[in-house]
Amino acid sequence: MKNILNIKSTLIALFAVITFTACESVSSYEDESPSIAFVAVANADFSVLEAAAVRGGVAGVLSNSNPNDPSGAYTVFAPTNTAFARLGLNEETLGVLQKPFLTNTLLYHVSNGNLRSSNITAGGMSASALGPQRRFIQRGSDLYINGSKILATDVNASNGTVHVIDKVMIATGADIVQSAIALQSANVFINPELSFLVEAVVYAGLAEALTASPGSPKFTVFAPTDQAFKDLGAALGLTFNQPSDIRQLPANVVGQVLLNHVFVGEKFTSELNAGNVSPLGGDPLTLGAFTEGTLTVRGVGNNTPANMVIPDVQTTNGIVHVIDRVLLPNL
Repeated sequence: MKNILNIKSTLIALFAVITFTACESVSSYEDESPSIAFVAVANADFSVLEAAAVRGGVAGVLSNSNPNDPSGAYTVFAPTNTAFARLGLNEETLGVLQKPFLTNTLLYHVSNGNLRSSNITAGGMSASALGPQRRFIQRGSDLYINGSKILATDVNASNGTVHVIDKVMIATGADIVQSAIALQSANVFINPELSFLVEAVVYAGLAEALTASPGSPKFTVFAPTDQAFKDLGAALGLTFNQPSDIRQLPANVVGQVLLNHVFVGEKFTSELNAGNVSPLGGDPLTLGAFTEGTLTVRGVGNNTPANMVIPDVQTTNGIVHVIDRVLLPNL
């Protein structure tokens, strides 16, 4: 029953967003507080969000207040079409996501109560309807929630508040290893992803180290896609057609390469800066400039830096940034 109420809460909040545009100034909304019951699903800037709400199984009555909060209000951090496009998603391509994952992703953008910008402070936290907390981060003059920049605040609706953001937020509710396995098992995308990474972690004996346990540290992980591993195989004169092909390399070499992708401490993109970071493998990684919410990353053995394909994935024991190239140490 609780899940049904949460989904209903998500629906109402999400469709409240669609009448507003992230491109307008916040001041233009100051005198407007439309009822969600009369919200028109008509704003092109949020058409992907609308489609996601429908596909995620949260379409329904739009007139109710929040039954889970005394104020009857919701707060929604609403990604624009451009935010979805960063992940290669639009109305037509949402089908690449499994529906339960899409629904959970929507819930991660919603919280109970009316959180106004005056009550948002850097370093503060906000619980989501999904459960995991989101963190507010100040970077220069800009405020972020996790790695997503807040573009507009305090968009009024009769049953809550909407803040507009530039990136879709993702939380898995699982640790780093189980999150990778969820991708490998096609529980996130319809097609498996990170299959080579999971195979490599198991082969190198690193699964236990990256599994959450009481007192264990939190990590930031750069996670290469399957195509990144296939490209590495080609560069080495090997053929990596399937994950088990990674075992053509010695286990200690695979382990050394993997440790080059992990450093201690959890960092969203909004908390990373150009320069070097020290991974567990020892050889420094070089981060590029913070540009449009992401950074490139390069190992000492790489001629070309890796790009972040899916940044800022929150797990229970760290942050994962999915990248398009394997980061190589000095071997």
